[in-house]
Amino acid sequence: MNILAIGLFVATEGEIGAKKGVRRKEEMRAMRFLGAKKVFWGGFVDTTVPTSKELIDEIEAVVKEVKPDIVFFNFSEDTHQDHRAVANCALSATRYVKKALFYEVPTTRNFEPDVFMDASNVMQKKISLLKMHKSQISRTRVPKLTILESALACAMFRGYQARVKFAEGFKAVRFMLDFKAGNL
Repeated sequence: MNILAIGLFVATEGEIGAKKGVRRKEEMRAMRFLGAKKVFWGGFVDTTVPTSKELIDEIEAVVKEVKPDIVFFNFSEDTHQDHRAVANCALSATRYVKKALFYEVPTTRNFEPDVFMDASNVMQKKISLLKMHKSQISRTRVPKLTILESALACAMFRGYQARVKFAEGFKAVRFMLDFKAGNL
């Protein structure tokens, strides 16, 4: 049986987008729900995450400790400056990871996935997970549209592209297939 161990790097506590400490509590609740093995806090200030050697080093340290089989990070074309900074630094920090994928969020721009995952059997869990981020649900800046509705619409669209009901789309940075002799 394959056991999925999840480790997360969170660059900030989101203190600009909510009262101090709220986003950290929401994140920890979500991590328990996911069964995350460990959360690594970057300690950067919300909206001021730098594209820097310091951030690359922090992400590399997490990669070295966790030894991940696969890493997911924000797509580099994003309207949120912190997402862009993390994506650009993660590109360098994960250069030796065999499987690295960009993912999209509502602030992602120009995203064209080339890898899909059928999410039909996990959409209810995803919605439950998003609901744990109460301070963010209505922060789409689109009148009468919640993050929950946005996530559902995106999953349906990506599902249509992948020919399933709901899907997550990813853009491969690197995706090394590991075929063993005799398994071909």
